[in-house]
Amino acid sequence: MTKFSSDVEAADSMAAAYKNLTQEISKVIIGQDEVVRLVLTGLFCQGHSLLVGVPGLAKTLLVQTISTSLDLHFKRIQFTPDLMPSDIIGAETMDKERNFKFVKGPVFANIVLADEINRTPPKTQAALLESMQEYAVTIAGQRYELPRPFFVLATQNPIEQEGTYPLPEAQLDRFMFNILLTYPSFKDEVLVVKNTTTDEPRTVNKTLSAEEIIAYQHLVRRVPVPDF
Repeated sequence: MTKFSSDVEAADSMAAAYKNLTQEISKVIIGQDEVVRLVLTGLFCQGHSLLVGVPGLAKTLLVQTISTSLDLHFKRIQFTPDLMPSDIIGAETMDKERNFKFVKGPVFANIVLADEINRTPPKTQAALLESMQEYAVTIAGQRYELPRPFFVLATQNPIEQEGTYPLPEAQLDRFMFNILLTYPSFKDEVLVVKNTTTDEPRTVNKTLSAEEIIAYQHLVRRVPVPDF
């Protein structure tokens, strides 16, 4: 694990890492500075984030860009009405020797994108409850630890959209932030058009490793909270 001689040194390193991270994300994501700030705050605070907005506001692209800028294992789950809990956490299968073997699902990753999480019924949504709270899943009485760090970044269309299911209270409680995305300004829309009508490649570099993120998470937990 990354070691620092003092918390001051760790804080300076974290500030520099945050600046580099936002610069890499801005190569792809135009505007939405407050949304990026909240998602990264949740990341360093060991919290999950729910991004809410109408289709077309780059919610999925934002999560994918953040995952690309981090040296972490990333998995995307497209939530659909026919998705089953085993499609998320995995299931036991029988091998050639007739022995049961657990096949891990996509939840076994550092960053899990739950895309359009409210497109699937609450039964399937509940498959994430244990993993988001306890960083583990239980299959057939056997507990399996998830890799750390572990984040669920979920996107959700507004509930008034067709084909959506409201998230249960227990599911909403697992998210640290409920982030609302609005339409970009005219200036930002012009920049989006310019960036998407060119063949110029936009390479996002990896800036943080798993060890560094865990070290910064421990630093955040040591920030003193004064009595009022």
